[in-house]
Amino acid sequence: QVQLVESGGGLVQTGGSLRLSCAASGRTFGDYAMGWFRQAPGKERDFVAAINWIGRSTYYADSVKGRFTISRENAKNTLYLQMNSLKPEDTAVYYCAARPAYFGGLYYKAEDYGYWGQGTQVTVSS
Repeated sequence: QVQLVESGGGLVQTGGSLRLSCAASGRTFGDYAMGWFRQAPGKERDFVAAINWIGRSTYYADSVKGRFTISRENAKNTLYLQMNSLKPEDTAVYYCAARPAYFGGLYYKAEDYGYWGQGTQVTVSS
């Protein structure tokens, strides 16, 4: 099993930036494909970004493409989400997720992930 802990959330103005981190412990971090999801109040959990086990392939939701960057440092057991040009509609609780990696795949459905962090709040003021 892998345990995940997010950090880096906070309050930021429109147009600002934040970098989220997700620290993993337990099993070998490089054995997992990773993803970021977010959930706004009263809404479903939405896909944000995904990265394969080695970090060479990434995939983004259309709503964040060109503004957010997902990356990972396997040597540090850490996943990142750099968020630039933030908008009020980016306000949500952000979750990192992990699943065993197979053949370098990317996964964008929440049901594909078996391990989740507790979430970190991101609030973008207008």
